[in-house]
Amino acid sequence: MTEPLYRSRVRIQKLEGPHRLAWIEPFRDPLEFGVHGPIAEFYGSQTAEPIPTTLDHVVAATGG
Repeated sequence: MTEPLYRSRVRIQKLEGPHRLAWIEPFRDPLEFGVHGPIAEFYGSQTAEPIPTTLDHVVAATGG
């Protein structure tokens, strides 16, 4: 096999601090990444509302 079976195409937009949006083709709506709880405390990040971390998304993806 000389060509990849699948190539992920993702666009990331950094908003403020750890808050980011990620668009994954071919899906229209972005995923939201940020911090919450002990991780937000560790990094000294104050957010208006808790947002799932990158780690939360990785754990959810591997759990399926």
